[in-house]
Amino acid sequence: MSLDPSSDTLEPVAPNALPSEWRTPRTPHLIEDDAEALLAAQRLADTFAPEAALRDRERRLPWAELDAFVASGLWGITVPREFGGAAVHNATLAEVIATISAADGSLGQIPQNHFYALEVLRVGGSVEQQHFFYGRVLAGERFGNALAEIGHKDFKRRTRLTRAAAGWHIDGRKFYCTGALYAHWIPTLVVSEEEGRDVTYLAFVPRDTPGVTVTDDWDGFGQRVTGSGSVQFDHVRVEPEWVVPFQTSFERATTIGPVAQIMHAAIDLGQARGAFDAALQFVRERSRPWIDARVERAADDPLTIAQFGDLAVRLRAAQALLRRAGRFVDAAQAKPGDRSVAEASVAVAEARALTTTVSLDAGSRLFELAGTAATLDGLGLDRFWRNARTHTLHDPVRWKYHAVGNFYLNDKLPPRHGAL
Repeated sequence: MSLDPSSDTLEPVAPNALPSEWRTPRTPHLIEDDAEALLAAQRLADTFAPEAALRDRERRLPWAELDAFVASGLWGITVPREFGGAAVHNATLAEVIATISAADGSLGQIPQNHFYALEVLRVGGSVEQQHFFYGRVLAGERFGNALAEIGHKDFKRRTRLTRAAAGWHIDGRKFYCTGALYAHWIPTLVVSEEEGRDVTYLAFVPRDTPGVTVTDDWDGFGQRVTGSGSVQFDHVRVEPEWVVPFQTSFERATTIGPVAQIMHAAIDLGQARGAFDAALQFVRERSRPWIDARVERAADDPLTIAQFGDLAVRLRAAQALLRRAGRFVDAAQAKPGDRSVAEASVAVAEARALTTTVSLDAGSRLFELAGTAATLDGLGLDRFWRNARTHTLHDPVRWKYHAVGNFYLNDKLPPRHGAL
């Protein structure tokens, strides 16, 4: 079965189905600095926003939008300068993701695991691996992910890497594989037995390798076109030079976790911004004032004004925390250590706690302030809350508060993993 970039099909994608134009993409623009990255993100967001509701409602896979996203050069902005990238600050990376997420929450999430893989490479990859994979990214190729197992935590049943004289192979099945549907490479979490114990690695698997089956079976009520379905590996050949240490990257203090989480916070912030802007426009142009307000325009209702003021303040606070967190992550990347990485993790957790709550609140208050007319299905305004509710379940915010409180109260450093 062929995979047409313009198709809206929800059918499983067969092995070797990646179109030739995605195997050999055109070389993207090379972004040089933070300012150019922010400008490119805003320009893209302006083009993505008009049909975001339509893509969500009809579940149209955003092939053309992803092509433009990659061609802009934004997918290479965290590549280190010594390898030809812009090495933008983490606050810039977060703002780029938030800007795209405000326009289309799914498009904002799709590159999250791509940038996560780039950080894993920066931290744990060899110079040869970095040179190769960074080069592929700057040439226009993108990474997806196959990290989460389906329904069990037993290492013996997890996706395994088998090393044999005839070659290295992967067998297993993954779910929540955001971006894998659109990827050229699928970074896959695997376990390999070494000296009687299982060790985890991140194996970069070419998307069109025989034995790889990507199935578009994600049917969540939010983030509908993120390509977060399942991936099956049936004796899939992988070259040793495509396997990057993963477990050892968490046995010492690294910024893999904070970088992963700051992007999740940025997605939530963007969802909140999108909902806030949609509410502003609807109340100004279409809402009717409540009778007791005794005003002609809904935008002059004093209680509505106060509600918008409250939401705007919390949005600004979330944005400030996210930018602050970016500075902490920058510092930890420059001088990684137990304390610097812990402080970065806590700063990101603080931002994530607020972006989670404000994204959900903004999506809900949109209807409270805009009124019944905003619930018409054709408008698609419910996507902001659905997307926020779906994405904020990625990891529980209650544990963010726990990590923050334990750090300040008991000087307890947070755990080292990608979910904090």
